[in-house]
Amino acid sequence: MRRFVGAVLACCVLPVLAVVASEPLQVMSFNIRYDNPRDGLDNWKLRATKVSSLFQKHEVQIAGLQEVQHHQLVWLRQALPKYSFVGVGRDDGKTKGEYAPVAFLKSDFRLVKTETLWLSETPREAGSKGWDAALPRIATFAVLEHRVSGDSLLAGSVHYDHVGAKARKNSGKVIREYVAQMLEKNDLDGVALMGDFNCLPESEPYKEIESGEQLRDAYRLTEKRTGPNSTWSGFRAVVPNRRIDYVFVNKTMSVNSHLIDPQKVNGRFPSDHLPVIVNLSLKD
Repeated sequence: MRRFVGAVLACCVLPVLAVVASEPLQVMSFNIRYDNPRDGLDNWKLRATKVSSLFQKHEVQIAGLQEVQHHQLVWLRQALPKYSFVGVGRDDGKTKGEYAPVAFLKSDFRLVKTETLWLSETPREAGSKGWDAALPRIATFAVLEHRVSGDSLLAGSVHYDHVGAKARKNSGKVIREYVAQMLEKNDLDGVALMGDFNCLPESEPYKEIESGEQLRDAYRLTEKRTGPNSTWSGFRAVVPNRRIDYVFVNKTMSVNSHLIDPQKVNGRFPSDHLPVIVNLSLKD
């Protein structure tokens, strides 16, 4: 196959795909910022092409996005015709509310299955809000099969709540249990979880994700790390020690490199979060 396919988890959604051990897979987690009319010069209309250009810049094969409204998703599909996007709106399981979609190259992967979970006590109840969360929160998963190798990957895109500490911690349990079930019931070659987890390293929600035997922070699995130790800029400047966007992988994956991209486009950031780009390989 042309590139290696691996697995990545973020805090909301997860796809599965096929891979070949010797070839790399390029994945990206990116909170693109919802279309807020109060953003002024950082309004979506003025930065949409900056967001889409990152797919080509980083040769992304699989991406987990967050804060994507329906009209933004429609625009991205038109701007990036080589990619398929899967996911649903968090408010009704259809088109209302933000999505946490998974995107993948059509030429590389075939979609086997996709499912969205609500990060709540009732994960399959559309629109459900969990624990002390301020809003409904979701994780979108996709099982992807590589068209050449036939290998499969579970990829997910996740977006944790920004208010509820209990909700963030319990969201990790929902995700870990789902990943464990998928690994038990399916012949998967890797897992990659991408997302905006709204928590810092060493926090309780972060520890909850890593508390099982499967998922580990890709940042800590490689010595080839590039970029700041933060994924938050607020459109103004990168705030030190604010790494809240992650790619988690399972133990079958090797992490070749980890990049947090702080570059502006025409003098402005593409989003208030920085994209996280991770290069993966399947272990022998």
